[in-house]
Formats: sequence, C-alpha cells, structure tokens
Amino acid sequence: MIPIYKPYLEGNETKYVNDCLESTWISSRGSYIEKFEKAVRDFVGCKYTSSCSNGTTALDLAFKALEIGEGDEVITTNFTYVASTNVILANGAKPIFVDIETETWNINPDLIESKITPNTKAIIIANIYGVLPNLKKINEICSKYNLYLIEDAAESLGAEYDGVKSGNIGTISTFSFFGNKTITTGEGGMVLTNDESLYDKIEVLKNQGNSRTQKYYHDMLGFNYRMTNIQAAIGLAQMEQIDKILEIKANIYNYYLKNLGSDIIYQKTLKNSTSSFWIVTALFESVEIKEKLIKELEKNNIETRPLFFPIDELPFYEKAEGEFISKDIYNRGICLPSFPGLKMDELDKIIQIIKKCIYG
Repeated sequence: MIPIYKPYLEGNETKYVNDCLESTWISSRGSYIEKFEKAVRDFVGCKYTSSCSNGTTALDLAFKALEIGEGDEVITTNFTYVASTNVILANGAKPIFVDIETETWNINPDLIESKITPNTKAIIIANIYGVLPNLKKINEICSKYNLYLIEDAAESLGAEYDGVKSGNIGTISTFSFFGNKTITTGEGGMVLTNDESLYDKIEVLKNQGNSRTQKYYHDMLGFNYRMTNIQAAIGLAQMEQIDKILEIKANIYNYYLKNLGSDIIYQKTLKNSTSSFWIVTALFESVEIKEKLIKELEKNNIETRPLFFPIDELPFYEKAEGEFISKDIYNRGICLPSFPGLKMDELDKIIQIIKKCIYG
C-alpha cells in the first residue's frame, strides 16, 4: 500500500523519547517542551510560542485569548478542515462564509468587506494544503476595520509571504503537529504570537488557569491543553530535519507538476509567496474522471483523499447563500500521496496510472 501520508522519522526521535523515559519526565513538564518551542520560534521568527495538545486546542486557545464569543462574527471560508470553523461555533460565535479564489483555493479578499458588520471581530485564514492567501489585502482589511487576524497554519509550516514565515502572520497563529503534518509530535499543536500579553494569557489558559506567580491558585477558567515532554521530544527531532523535509516535499510537488502539468496539478501559489507543499492535490475536468481514477488507484493499492467537504453543507452549520467555487473544486479534486519518504518508483507508478485514466 502507498498511503496518502506517513511521518518522516529519520532523525533523533527515538533517542530523545528514550531520554524522556529514562529521566521519567514524560508528562507536561520537562526540558524538551522549552527546546521544542524555541526551535519553532527560531524557525518561524515570532516572539512567543506556546505548545499544546493538538491543533484544535491551539485554535481554541487563540479564540479564548482574544475573547471571541457570543454575539461575535468571524469571517472564514467553507473550504477548510472542520476544526477551523468548529472552534467558532464552540466559542459561541457565528461563522460568516466567504468563497475562495479560483487559483489559490484560499479565502478571496475581494469578497470579505461585503461580509463585515458591526459584530465582526476577526478573520480566520486556513492556508489550504500549504498555500498562502493574499495576505497584503487581508491585512489591509483587518487594519481598516480593526479586526483580529487568526492564522490557522496547520498545513503551512515553512511557507512564506513576502519573506515572512507562516506562523508569524496573524494576531495569533496556530500549528498542528498531527501525524500527517509536515512535522509531527504524534498529536500536538502550538500557538504563536508577537503579543506578550496574549502569550501570558495562553500560558495560563492551557494550564487549568493556574497562576504563573502563585502555585495552585487559579487566575481564570482554564483547561488542560498541555503538550507532553515525549511529544515535544519527537517535535524537536523533527525540527532538526525541517529544511530537509521541506526540500523533499517541494521536489515531490515539482515532479508531479513536471509530469502531469498545471491543468491537473492546479492549485497556484502567489508570486510573492512560497508553499510548504504539505500535500499535493489534483483537479480533473469532471467528477467522472475523478471517480474513475480513485478506483484505479485503489486497485493498485494507492490511497487518495478527498478535498475538504464544504463546511456549510454539514448538518450542524447554516448553509451559505449563493454559488461557491469551493463546491466545484471539492467535487473534482483529490489529494495524492506526497509524504517525504515516497520513493521515485512509487511516484512514477501513481503518475502513469493518472495519465492512463485521463488519456487512455
């Protein structure tokens, strides 16, 4: 079986985990927590990083730190992983859906201002499959209307916009380190910001609201959203290989593009930005071709993954009005295997099957 994704564990992961076990520091205290946070902070270039249990709790911490809740509206897209919008509902706010750009598949900034109301408090961007949106326009809108920008950077570690790395773009940014992300801690997440007061608040919120100055005194309602030392140990070993991982993933993307062309490997990166190439996507002329290809790949033990299902069509969301490009993209697209350990002969096999299905 060629899976859609698997982690690249070719460094010091085992060594560092064993060190945790031998030291007995296996829970949410231990030296690897700070080392991992510093490694991400140094790579991204932001001032503050706070590790947590997963990417969803990272988003929840962002919303709680910014005090987004009942009566607030948050502008987003319906073409993202559901965690990005579930956090809006979970905090009592209302998601306002904006369609995506045809080429980047990210939120279309030209459609945002028409959705802004006196209740709008934030815009959340999800950098789809590692590609960044038009951040210049989005930042201008946020400044004009005094809105928070939340960057869900779960898929875009290593991407850049005008030389600024993803994770250092919003008022608050968040990462996921799930097993299929660019780097992994198994489960795990991180909140990033340049605002010291927000960082301090996040550190308290993720630690049951425990005061940072008085032990077992709780300043606020908090939760246990902490990362373990073992997770951080894996993460540190992963960060030691981040440049190599990103280079391999870029090479895989470029090989798909060279052999299949931009009509199929369609999602575009803006000229002033770079992608993390988290996962390679393909877009076909019709649903029929897509379904035929999925079946053919399955016959050859090659796993694919659908694109993100339009969020507003899920049963617990209010359906957005109008026609959305995102729904057509979802219908005709798939994700292809693109993990760093993918071998050249496996890549060639996938590409030949795609060509045969399309061209006969």
